[in-house]
Amino acid sequence: MRRKVFDVLASAGGAVVVVVLVVAGALSMWGYSFANSSVNSQLAKQQIVFPAKGSAALASPKIGPYLNQYAGQSLTSGAQAEAYADHFIAVHLSEMPYGGVYSKVSAASLAQPKNAQLAAEVQTVFRGTTLRGLLLEAYAFSTFGEIALYAAIASFVLAAIMAFLVGLGLIHARRVPDGAEILAHIPAERALATV
Repeated sequence: MRRKVFDVLASAGGAVVVVVLVVAGALSMWGYSFANSSVNSQLAKQQIVFPAKGSAALASPKIGPYLNQYAGQSLTSGAQAEAYADHFIAVHLSEMPYGGVYSKVSAASLAQPKNAQLAAEVQTVFRGTTLRGLLLEAYAFSTFGEIALYAAIASFVLAAIMAFLVGLGLIHARRVPDGAEILAHIPAERALATV
């Protein structure tokens, strides 16, 4: 095969890879943007605000170290949602009867159907665990978005490297003599002399 033809074919294949990487990067950026804006807008609609700095709610050693950085802020990001769910709601649930585990509180309430206080705790635990689950789901989607951002950056960097290599391949194709072969045949006399 002629060296010039090989260089052009290899460069054309590289150009296809560049296009694929650019499309993958663009789709990943769109995924990041969609996940990030969806999480932020949905969390903002809930109007959850972290307790104020220095408040009694942040005094607990189980809560304060994790939430002081967000004191007084509106909950609008995945990282904030994870902190609020795991270090505010979960702490309060763990301090409730049966450790705030819905299945245990519900089973106790079913065993004592006339106990109004236990029935109220079932509702509180249900609401707390539901809100916690929804916040952790928002955190998960924000993490997927962050991964998509890193994938987009990697795709664009690889596309740039591949585009550079395609350019080098085309430059090489222009410099190679027309008759050059990719694998030059070794003359029979030379092949025998090396044996």
